[in-house]
Amino acid sequence: MKENNAYILGTDAQELHRLGVQHQVWASEAQQGWNLAKFREGQTLLDLGCGPGFCAQELAYMVGAKGKVIGIDLSAAYIEHLHQIASIHQLPIAGIVSDFNQMNLAPNSLDGMYCRWALAWLPNPKEILQKVYDALKPGGKMVIHEYYDWTTHQTQPHKPKLYKGIQAAMKSFQDSQGDINIGNQLPRLYQELGMKVTHIRPMLKMATADQLDWQWPKTFYHSYFPRLVAAGYLTQEEVNEALLEMTELENTPGATLCCPLMVEVIAEK
Repeated sequence: MKENNAYILGTDAQELHRLGVQHQVWASEAQQGWNLAKFREGQTLLDLGCGPGFCAQELAYMVGAKGKVIGIDLSAAYIEHLHQIASIHQLPIAGIVSDFNQMNLAPNSLDGMYCRWALAWLPNPKEILQKVYDALKPGGKMVIHEYYDWTTHQTQPHKPKLYKGIQAAMKSFQDSQGDINIGNQLPRLYQELGMKVTHIRPMLKMATADQLDWQWPKTFYHSYFPRLVAAGYLTQEEVNEALLEMTELENTPGATLCCPLMVEVIAEK
C-alpha cells in the first residue's frame, strides 16, 4: 500500500503492521469504552477514522447481522483492506473513503460512534463532531480515545538521543494542522455540542521490555523516525543513534518506558 498524504504516519505495509501491534495493545481499552457506552447487537455504529479496520471488525461482531458498522477513512488503501476483511468474515461493514469534511451522515441514523487518534490531526474537530452529533439518535453515544498529554512520553533511564527523536516527533505533530493533545479539549467540545459527559478515564501505559505494551512505542520509533528525515526534523545519523539507544534501553535490566497519556471521554446526546 503506497499513498501520498493520506495519513501522517503513512499507509504502507510497515505502518499496517504497526497499527496491528497498536490495536493489540489498546484493544481491551477500546472494548471497555464500548461496554461503558452499551454498544450492542442490532445497533448502527460509526468508526470514524477507521484505518484498516481493526476496531470496525470487532464492532461488527458486537452489532451482529442485524446491526451495521460504518467505517470512514481518507485512505483508499485502508478502506480496501476493510472491504476484504468484511468479505472474508461476512461482516456487516460499510467502508467509505472520505474526508471528514465531505462525509454524508443521515440525521438520526447512528446509535453510536467510536473514534481513536483521528481528531488529533484535524484543524476543525468541533465541526466534525457536530456532523456526527447531527447523525446520532437521541441517547446515542460518542466514545473517543485521544492523547491527553504527549509530553508524558519518556524513558527511564533517560536516553538523550532517543529523547531527541521523541521530541522531533512531537515537533512534527505540533507543526501539523491539528492538536496532538486534543483529548484534553474533549469535555469542553462535548459540552459546547450540548452533550452530557458520562465517563472520563485516563489511560496510561508504562512498560518493561518483556511486555507487549513496549512494542507500541518501539514500532512507532522504527516506523516514524525514518519518515522525519525527509521532512527535515532529523538526520539519518540521528535516527540511527536514536534507534541504537532504543536497543540499549531494551537490553537494560529494569528499564521502563512511559507511553503518552491517553484519555477516554464518553458523552451522550
